[in-house]
Amino acid sequence: MDDDFLDERLVRYDRWLAAGKISFSSKVVPVSESFEAKQWVLPSEQVRKILESARSIALQKCMCREHYSRCDKPLEVCLILNESGDKFVEKGTARHISLAEAVEVLKKADETGLVHLSLYMPHHEVFALCSCCPCCCHDLQILKLCSRKDLVARSEYVAKTDLNACINCGACAERCPFEARRLVGGALAYDETKCLGCGLCVSVCPVEATTMQMTEDTLKPVTRNP
Repeated sequence: MDDDFLDERLVRYDRWLAAGKISFSSKVVPVSESFEAKQWVLPSEQVRKILESARSIALQKCMCREHYSRCDKPLEVCLILNESGDKFVEKGTARHISLAEAVEVLKKADETGLVHLSLYMPHHEVFALCSCCPCCCHDLQILKLCSRKDLVARSEYVAKTDLNACINCGACAERCPFEARRLVGGALAYDETKCLGCGLCVSVCPVEATTMQMTEDTLKPVTRNP
């Protein structure tokens, strides 16, 4: 790939994978508006749960969108947690914000169609919650351009659409960053295997024909060796 920005990250990820330090580089986190209120704080899935557990939250501009400048999505949407965030604040590239301010940042990101990704360092520590676009984000670009599905973990959810209720308006197809949805002959065509569970389609459906449901793998009971 003739892109130093992506190449440097891909080499780093492969080095961490080979050493067993990470299982993936990032994970899709569904937008909160995709769920009923009781589901807002589901373990490992809801962004707010991660933020509530953080000692500190820092906000900085998206390095990927600053680098590529391929869209007009908001820049100040990257939430850096704990020690990692403190270091960026000390450097003067980020500022500490409250939990309430962080939630507002996430709402703005959802309104503009950005995908929430939790980013991981070696040893699986979540150090950032980024709101990403497929045209600039290094992880989403690596996923699409290099077919590296091993690096970006899907969420534990998948979008389910009631085609009888769907009015084929195309709003969800326009929002889907993974090309799982498109209009064919005026009707919605949905490839569930391409859905990574971001929930952006749910929050724009005018007739609530699409909902988020746990994947079958998530619902399977965990068995442990005696």
